[in-house]
Amino acid sequence: MNPNDHTLAPSPLSIAVMGAGSVGCYFGALLARAGHPVTLIGRASHMQAIGEHGLRLQTATEDLFIPVATSTEARAVADADVVLFCVKSTDTQAAAAQIRPHLAAHTLVLSLQNGVDNERRLRMALGPQPVAAAVVYVATAMAGPGHVRHFGRGELLIAPCVKGNAIADQFSAAGIPTQISDGVLAELWQKLIINCVYNALSALTQQPYGWLVAQPGIPAVLQDIAAECKTVALADGVMLPDGVDEAVASIARTMPQQLSSTAQDLARGKPTEIDHLNGYVVQRAQALGIAAPANRLLQVLVQLKQMTAPKQQL
Repeated sequence: MNPNDHTLAPSPLSIAVMGAGSVGCYFGALLARAGHPVTLIGRASHMQAIGEHGLRLQTATEDLFIPVATSTEARAVADADVVLFCVKSTDTQAAAAQIRPHLAAHTLVLSLQNGVDNERRLRMALGPQPVAAAVVYVATAMAGPGHVRHFGRGELLIAPCVKGNAIADQFSAAGIPTQISDGVLAELWQKLIINCVYNALSALTQQPYGWLVAQPGIPAVLQDIAAECKTVALADGVMLPDGVDEAVASIARTMPQQLSSTAQDLARGKPTEIDHLNGYVVQRAQALGIAAPANRLLQVLVQLKQMTAPKQQL
């Protein structure tokens, strides 16, 4: 360090993770390892394991336990600088109502969720609270209580917000490549298209993305689903990013061993987000007078599978 450089390092961010599943645990682990105070808020079985042993983070190159605070109560968001809001889209309103009484005026609630309308729903539920949407590309899974596995990627794209650049700098320094972008809605739609293409088929077959694209006939089906989604997005006034087709194709290459979140939910007997993925495309298609048969079929098939799946917990 230059002895004449008296620049102060930025103060650590106080982070609360509301809905500490695999995504929240992964980002929470990196932030905690970088020295930010992190509190994970989640199910008792996970929180108990983490409280006793630390959060186990397993990647391709590391397998370590990271000390981190835990809670099962929404009030643990109190005084946080940033809340990583990682609950399922089906739980957005309920979880927002739980944390609202405990949020400080300065706290940024950052939606790290699937779907394209969670920021709007959060703003409706939280009133004047600072809220921003983020696009998350990461392959993770819970391998056991308090044990998160990382399979690939891990970058964030955040909509412009108060202190957004400073937060992005600190996240990037913690090993989470983060950018601020005016194009988050378009990127969220691109991710929605990717989820619509892969999630339901991965769930119905209980197979990862790499296996799916290697099966006869599946690449053409994936193209049909993507084309249907793009038609709905454009009719809804969304200017999609360039290279959507390549972004869809690249997921199977960069995350070949990843089971979709929908597949993981079905395997555990948990409710899925299918109504906020393919179901959202169907909803917008109906409102716009467009047919979306491929997405409707996938939505209904996952709903049927969800109805008959055995109920169990990880």
